[in-house]
Amino acid sequence: MAEIKNYTLNLGPQHPAAHGVLRLVLELDGEVVQRADPHIGLLHRATEKLAESKTYIQSLPYMDRLDYVSMMSNEHAYCLAIERMLGLEVPVRAQYIRVMFAEITRLLNHLLWLGCHGFDCGAMNILIYCFREREDLFDMYEAVSGARMHAAYFRPGGVYRDLPAEMPQYKVSKIKNAKTIARMNENRQGSLLDFIEDFTKRFPKLVDEYETLLTDNRIWKQRTVGVGVVTPERAKNLGFTGAMLRGSGIAWDLRKHQPYDVYGQLDFDIPVGKTGDCYDRYLVRVEEMRQSNKIIQQCIQWLKHNPGPVITDNHKVAPPSRVAMKSSMEELIHHFKLFTEGFHVPEGEAYAAVEHPKGEFGIYLISDGANKPYRLKIRAPGFAHLAAMDEMARGHMIADAVAIIGTMDIVFGEIDR
Repeated sequence: MAEIKNYTLNLGPQHPAAHGVLRLVLELDGEVVQRADPHIGLLHRATEKLAESKTYIQSLPYMDRLDYVSMMSNEHAYCLAIERMLGLEVPVRAQYIRVMFAEITRLLNHLLWLGCHGFDCGAMNILIYCFREREDLFDMYEAVSGARMHAAYFRPGGVYRDLPAEMPQYKVSKIKNAKTIARMNENRQGSLLDFIEDFTKRFPKLVDEYETLLTDNRIWKQRTVGVGVVTPERAKNLGFTGAMLRGSGIAWDLRKHQPYDVYGQLDFDIPVGKTGDCYDRYLVRVEEMRQSNKIIQQCIQWLKHNPGPVITDNHKVAPPSRVAMKSSMEELIHHFKLFTEGFHVPEGEAYAAVEHPKGEFGIYLISDGANKPYRLKIRAPGFAHLAAMDEMARGHMIADAVAIIGTMDIVFGEIDR
């Protein structure tokens, strides 16, 4: 009788469930995973090295592209690290705008994760539901920055500009008549803040819809309950952060434990799981969306009643207004120097981390006093999570490996850097 041996299978790198160019080498006994070996490096864009040859402000748009689902959260950590080294004071209004958009970004991230994770496990409708809400969130991005994804909106010292006083509206076209357009523009009559407020009022019911589709769905529970279990001790040892850590029952959240900007003044809860399986991590992220909605509502109320500057008045770091630049020689010099040479950061080093939708996203900067970073190191949450793939997948089926990749919520831009 022939001896049966384990065989090896490539999952990816061209695979929709690999969430990027992941080559996962699976050693199988039948359909049971004996070993999972993630091969990375197929998307490497050398962000950390490129930053050494760019001024601080020129490197900012690279941050959007690291995790192209959580754009402004990446910018946030980068700006905090630079501000820490320069000793910059950020106007309070700018801090509220940052926090509001960081939470809008969290919703964008979690909606894509929920839609794709559900889709990976065989649930079709959830993807369409989630992308419906992402359109509104992209409209918020576009209204404030001009771009639907790669915003480059956060700047050292604040944000690029204040929130627009009116929301862009749809126009009558060959495809849509006046009646349809009027209905589509109903919630776009006021400012961007009014549009965001309208969204936050609708959103809790929409989350209920997602839960109706999945939470008690028998097939969804069969695909996620007891799959990829990580104990609290192992989660800490493996360097898990964010929902991966909280799903294992550890209530660690940088927004609460090491507050930055105005998070310390806002009221929200940290959802935690019990068993540390895929299902718990799903529940944690869904509840996080509800908490983010609550934070956005608090920011809206504050921003409505508190006008003020949105970027530092230090023109060595932030450009003067267009009006001032065109009427004052000194301001013109500031503008010219800033966009040609950039600003010089004092010698030293700094680490700034934010509670990114995927976990702790950190930027470690070393400056030698020049207008470019001497070294830039990115602490990407997905990198530590993917490293645990072998441990989480052993003993599970191939189909479970797909569910485990989905529950990690990995994006390859930040893993390969």
